[in-house]
Amino acid sequence: MINSIENLIQEAENALREPFAAIDRNEIVRTRQLLDLFRKHGVSYRHFSPTTGYGYDDIGRDTLEKIYADLFHTEAALMRPQIASGTAALSHTLFGLTKPGEHILSATGTPYDTLLGIIGIGEKAAPGSLREFGVSYSEVPLKEGQIDVEAVEGAIRPETTLVIAQRSRGYAWRRSLMPEDFEALAEMIHKRHPGVLLMVDNCYGEFVREKEPTDFGADLCVGSLIKNPGGGLAPTGGYIVGLAEAVDRIAFHLTAPGLGRELGSYAASYRPFYQGLFMAPHTVAQALKTAMLTARVLENLGMEASPSSREDRADIIQAVRLGTAERLVSFCQGIQTASPIDSMALPEPWPMPGYEDPVVMAAGTFVAGASIELSADGPIRPPYTVYMQGSLTYAHGRIALAEALSRMAGKGDFVLPQA
Repeated sequence: MINSIENLIQEAENALREPFAAIDRNEIVRTRQLLDLFRKHGVSYRHFSPTTGYGYDDIGRDTLEKIYADLFHTEAALMRPQIASGTAALSHTLFGLTKPGEHILSATGTPYDTLLGIIGIGEKAAPGSLREFGVSYSEVPLKEGQIDVEAVEGAIRPETTLVIAQRSRGYAWRRSLMPEDFEALAEMIHKRHPGVLLMVDNCYGEFVREKEPTDFGADLCVGSLIKNPGGGLAPTGGYIVGLAEAVDRIAFHLTAPGLGRELGSYAASYRPFYQGLFMAPHTVAQALKTAMLTARVLENLGMEASPSSREDRADIIQAVRLGTAERLVSFCQGIQTASPIDSMALPEPWPMPGYEDPVVMAAGTFVAGASIELSADGPIRPPYTVYMQGSLTYAHGRIALAEALSRMAGKGDFVLPQA
């Protein structure tokens, strides 16, 4: 069995030499961008010093936010360990930019599961949702995998103040969006609906391409620091970048009106946030190679992958239709047993808060829930799709894929070809 799996992986690697080289070239471009910014802002050991209390004039925090703003070519940034997750960053953004009586429009269909309760969609509305506060919501589905700009324009109401878009697929079988895919939408909004803002949920997409959605007209980008931009080192946090006036309003919601970005200490060092950001292009490259290898190997075993191993990538997520619940559970269990943390645990499907179906989730990560580290999960519903992302090193991703295949084959979930 081991020889058969190794042959499968080597065959896939041989076919992926050219796309792997393209990933390496992008890593060099993005690393140089960050190096130039670290030099521009004179980062030194003093920026790693902790602060307490109110956190006024925190040079480590303020300089890091300037780097984030420059990186995304925006006016301002809010990068805080106090932002608990990417979902929390999105929540602060939606609450900070809307008032009772106003309207939010999604240009990419139904958003990721954890946002349903925040917005107040259907039975998933949570206490304190935007709907409770009188903010209305509607959505426009993608059209053949692309933003339907004409339909979005037709859905904008007089009370619409915010258009939101999700770059990543989430738990959906659709292509993730490239940064340039938002250009036509941004142009339409700015020309025909001045005053309406475009916010992009950028989770899982940072550093995958040479540019970000804000380079193509998005007014704001939002993401998590335990995903791509944390480089596997940031212990917590989220970021929001964009127009200064909008970022200020969001900061008022995060801390207090009138105080905003001036407030917020961190008694630990900011070093992991700086170092993680600098490592991010390399770490993302490792995750992309792992995802591409997974797609190629499972395609060769007759399964359908999205994106395919031949497609350009917009984020680090790899979706594969495994076909049965048994395969899905076995694959995730194999990833878990190959994890450096909690390798002895065997994940089982469970009713995870915020999700519509039981979810099986493998995540043996150094930072709890860090999606830039190797993890795999999926809802227990047909066609039993696994969503895999991350890997701090390609070597680990390769080893874990082999163990996941071995576990599936050992349980009789499919038959390996002969070595």
